[in-house]
Amino acid sequence: MRGSLLNRRLVFILAFALLVVMFILLVVLSDIPHGFIGSSFERDRYPLHGPYRKLLDRASLMRKERNRMRDKRCTTADIVVNQGSTDPLPNGIPTYTVEITNACDTGCNISRIHIKCGWFSSAHLINPKIFKRLSYNDCLVNDGKPLVNGDTLSFQYANTFRYHLSVSSVACS
Repeated sequence: MRGSLLNRRLVFILAFALLVVMFILLVVLSDIPHGFIGSSFERDRYPLHGPYRKLLDRASLMRKERNRMRDKRCTTADIVVNQGSTDPLPNGIPTYTVEITNACDTGCNISRIHIKCGWFSSAHLINPKIFKRLSYNDCLVNDGKPLVNGDTLSFQYANTFRYHLSVSSVACS
């Protein structure tokens, strides 16, 4: 009687241990990809090319640069918009300094610079000849006049949050 109880306990412990080992193997093996490096799983999970990898495609960049140099036309990429935090107003409203630069490397003067600016507004007055909102998401730089190659316009605005500013359209002068 004592021997059979001991055998039952031993069988129960071994069965439980086997279940634990099978569970661990199931969990571990379910995380291993099916196949080796270079398999379709690896290509799908870690693609070499994609929208976030376009900067690494040097041949494409060189072609675009050659075409751009040949056309000698300005693009929205020739206008660089930088902004950073500055000291807040006395009432505590944060202020930001914006710099808009004509970085055209072909020597072009760029006019009618339009910026995506949302519902841009400022607690600090901005000279409308430098920067003004025309409508939702459309702000005009330098009153539409040309920004000479290499020149920078700057202004400060005050708001409780920073606006995302990006170039939407330009015209070559």
